[in-house]
Amino acid sequence: MHKIIFIVLFLFITGNSTVFAQTKPDTVLVAKDTLKSNNIDPLTPAKAAFYSAVLPGLGQAYNKKYWKIPIVYGAIGTSLYFYIDNNKKYHQYRDAYKRRLEGYTDDNYTYLDNTRLIAGQKFYQRNRDLSALITLAFYALNIIDANVDAALLQFNVDENLSFRPIIYPNDVTFKTNVGLTLNYNF
Repeated sequence: MHKIIFIVLFLFITGNSTVFAQTKPDTVLVAKDTLKSNNIDPLTPAKAAFYSAVLPGLGQAYNKKYWKIPIVYGAIGTSLYFYIDNNKKYHQYRDAYKRRLEGYTDDNYTYLDNTRLIAGQKFYQRNRDLSALITLAFYALNIIDANVDAALLQFNVDENLSFRPIIYPNDVTFKTNVGLTLNYNF
């Protein structure tokens, strides 16, 4: 009996020691990511819009679309020029009409009667107001362009996903055929 207990105890110890001796180290296998990560900053469109709101054209410079800056300044500058010119002519007609009401006839518009002076005032006032609206529209368009352009810069437009027309010859008739190809590479 003593031998059986000794054998069982021997087998139990040797059996457990081999189990404990085969412990694996705790290693975690991580697969490498083969795709390139495009870091997308969601605040980039807001920054570009803010920069364009502070100084027209600065959002386009932030987006590195430098060719748009002269267009922005040309549009806003032209509409501002027409606003200033129409405002100046409106005030000239208004001042001439006021002087006529006071009894003076020594203005530059002696060849016009009072109804023509009033019509000129209305004409230049309407054009001045329209020029102001156009100036504000170009200013808002500048901000919207910077915002949209910054948002579109973050889209993936590489060659792995493409949609382009292709012209290829027909093998039988040797005429050119036109088609579209859709490519998606993994």
